[in-house]
Amino acid sequence: MNQKEKRNHYIEAGYLLLSAFAILFVASRSSLLYPCNDWNDANSYFSVGKGLFHGKVPYRDIFDQKGMYLYFFYGLAYLLSHTTFAGVFVLELVLAAADLLSIYRILSLYLKKDLALLLSPLPLAAAFVSNSFYYGGSAEEICLPFLLAGFYLILRYFKEEYPEKVMDSKTLLFGGLLAGMVANIKFTVLGFFFAWMMCIAIAFLVKKDLKGAVKACGIFLLGMFVPFVPWILYFALQHALYDWYWGYVYINVFAYSNLNGEGPGLSERVYILAKLLYWVIRKNLCYFAFVIPGVLWYLLQGKKKRILPAVSMICLCFFLFLGIYVGGSELPYYALPLSVFTPLGFVFLGKVLEWIYGLCKGQRKNAQMSAQPKKNMRHGAFLICGAAILVIMEVLLCNLSMNFPFHKVKREDHFLYKLAAVVEQEEAPTLLNIGCLDAGLYTVCDIVPTCQWFQTQTVIMDTVLSEQERYIREGQIQFVLARDSYPDVIFERYELAAEEDWTENGQDFTYYLFRRKD
Repeated sequence: MNQKEKRNHYIEAGYLLLSAFAILFVASRSSLLYPCNDWNDANSYFSVGKGLFHGKVPYRDIFDQKGMYLYFFYGLAYLLSHTTFAGVFVLELVLAAADLLSIYRILSLYLKKDLALLLSPLPLAAAFVSNSFYYGGSAEEICLPFLLAGFYLILRYFKEEYPEKVMDSKTLLFGGLLAGMVANIKFTVLGFFFAWMMCIAIAFLVKKDLKGAVKACGIFLLGMFVPFVPWILYFALQHALYDWYWGYVYINVFAYSNLNGEGPGLSERVYILAKLLYWVIRKNLCYFAFVIPGVLWYLLQGKKKRILPAVSMICLCFFLFLGIYVGGSELPYYALPLSVFTPLGFVFLGKVLEWIYGLCKGQRKNAQMSAQPKKNMRHGAFLICGAAILVIMEVLLCNLSMNFPFHKVKREDHFLYKLAAVVEQEEAPTLLNIGCLDAGLYTVCDIVPTCQWFQTQTVIMDTVLSEQERYIREGQIQFVLARDSYPDVIFERYELAAEEDWTENGQDFTYYLFRRKD
């Protein structure tokens, strides 16, 4: 690589990293702009990740129902900062930079590199300013880099190699690795990679290579198996393989969804999914405004050899949506993986801009200018456009992000820090969180959960409430944090130490902090 290429790579990397920081600084509550990230789900992941690095076995010793790489990444973030989400922000920054790199590569498949680089931050900004990004740090956000990398691989194959070549083994193996990572973060997003491999297998069958299709599936599955290996060894050594299956697979499939035969029938489910898609689009128009025209542009390119690529695009969209929502559960942040198709909308926009530029260039093609001034003008224009895009993007983020108003809240006014002042008076306190998922007191007080049901799960299981009531009756925990209500039995062993009201997204909550009687 010569000096010029190195300089260009540094410029590209710097622009993408700066863009990732600019987007997350406003979009995610993990950033220093906000007093804390008080999202229950993110704090739950943080607590389990913290427990993992303190010798606790997820699912068996401390329960949450997501995949192990999510907890491992959060555990690494905990090592950077024990009582804040600064480490999580660094994690999000690294993943967002990976998002932007894949987006840049996707745009570069169809656009000139300078324009592709300039436009790269915009698809991610559109996704992260949406309703589905939520507070920041979701499992869906952690999955996004792996989805975007897989999307780039299949787009590159159909653009540059199909139908003359089949996908090479190295790419198949890497695609499997990406799928394996997603499987160990949140497996409902795996519909994307099911469609991915299915369409690649069809590409082999188009060439009448059944043996090659079977081999390709085997290589993909081998790559997918690799991310499982560390956790198979870990749970085997902890004698907790069944706990892993029970907590991650059984609970999600049979307790957290309605796929156990008690849900709606087929026709009713199709109607529900169609209606749900309508509302998902409406609530996330900031990126669906690009997804829809981008996908249509891809489908309508009109070449004969584009039949399988077009079918592949439909399959990717369909199976990703189906995998996420077929279980019957629906929360705002579930839709974020659907933003993986947003770059196609900016490809379409870039094509329009290139066409307009071509018209303008044609009108002044007779103008004479030496090579050096042209080069200087090009560099200057790139810097001006890049700066303008970052400024405009930041203004839009501040006006559209659901999180930005939260920056006005002072840390000392937040209920978590008021309650933390009481908890931190004790040496080595223990805590139980009831009435909701982890409210964040484990985080701000740097408390490692000491019981399996350390929080009240959204999973409908009588075991959770009965076990938590047993912890309280036996006085196992020094402090109990309850939201809105608490069992009467609590007054046998505990006294009310503090009470704080809090309003979140228009909902009023009351948090009660109980201290064990000595």
